[in-house]
Amino acid sequence: MAGRIDTRLKELDIELPTPSTPGANYVPFVRSGTLLFLTGQLSQWNGERRFVGKLGREWSVEQGREAARLCGLNLIAHLRTAAGGDLDRVRRCVRLAGYVNSTPDFLAQSQVMNGASDLFVDVFGDAGRHARMAVGVAALPYDVAVEVEGVFDVE
Repeated sequence: MAGRIDTRLKELDIELPTPSTPGANYVPFVRSGTLLFLTGQLSQWNGERRFVGKLGREWSVEQGREAARLCGLNLIAHLRTAAGGDLDRVRRCVRLAGYVNSTPDFLAQSQVMNGASDLFVDVFGDAGRHARMAVGVAALPYDVAVEVEGVFDVE
């Protein structure tokens, strides 16, 4: 029987990507007590990098939101694995941190991060509301446009 969050994903017509495997010497998540720390996820779908380039040059704010949402989908896919397959065990999204590969004059990093923030509220309701950081960076791995990491409270 599908859980509440899986039912919500179906209602929203959201498909999750396959969780990626680490590309270096790290793990996809670490649990400490009830807190679950998820490694930053890139704007990719099942290993295919999307939104390669900089916000303010190759990509608009709206496209950046889509890239951040894609990072959020990857976070939820890893979150499902870390929660033993049961997203109903997620009590709260505590914090998201977003890194936006952007030109020096691009100032809409927080608007870009709304793509991930809105996704977590849509999927988890009030439990998806979180503290947040959004910063512009000079470069990200593989030149993707956005990377998002998260901290979650899990049963």
